Amino acid sequence: MILLTFNIINNKRDFKNNYRITDDEILKITENNVSQILRVLEKHHILASFFIEISITEKLKPLIKKIVSQGHEISLYNADSDIKQIESAKKATEDFIEKLIRGIRQKEVTVSVSELKNLEFSYISNIENANILFPLKRLERSTEIIEENGISIVPESISPYSQIPYNDFVFQTVPLNFYQNMVVETIKQDDFVLIYLNSWQFTDYEKFKFKIPFYRRYNTGRKTEDKLESFLQWMNENEFAFARMKDFVF
Repeated sequence: MILLTFNIINNKRDFKNNYRITDDEILKITENNVSQILRVLEKHHILASFFIEISITEKLKPLIKKIVSQGHEISLYNADSDIKQIESAKKATEDFIEKLIRGIRQKEVTVSVSELKNLEFSYISNIENANILFPLKRLERSTEIIEENGISIVPESISPYSQIPYNDFVFQTVPLNFYQNMVVETIKQDDFVLIYLNSWQFTDYEKFKFKIPFYRRYNTGRKTEDKLESFLQWMNENEFAFARMKDFVF
């Protein structure tokens, strides 16, 4: 089973030289990036889970509605929010889409399982930081989904032989045929693989002069979109099944 997920995160507001654009323009770039993702998913008839950064949920209502209307799952992404902000965003978004939000993703800032349980989340998807050396870092930890205090904790997937994680940076940098081999070996051992990308990876950094590390610019924009398209086509040709996280965890 393939759990394909996307983090909807605004581009950072650091720019090169004298280049400047407004917050609304940055948000529009994010919306356009997600629309590109949705077109690719629709073309290949694949459902995914979208984790929306809590600070921009209110500003992305039309986009969230579009995501839900196409059958995808909406979850939350906690970048730096406290429990009250999480609760407010969850309730407001649930009222808007008229669906329960089951999942939340955390990285640098984490809220306790007990607090998230009180907000009636059903699963937590924790991810790790990825820098230029991260794809070369061998990881030895469990990739099993565990239950804690009634909540499913879903870790990042790791290729069992290469020990390379399935983070956004790995998808961006490793050759597609190598990545495909990773998926095959992981499915054979774990029965599922959790994959995630970030919406900012679809940004055209030649056009929009955001200041990001050189290794993060590599293969972004249209190259990321084309790679995703090729990957999904390969997945369908090999008849791998896809699922939204809320459907797989339960």
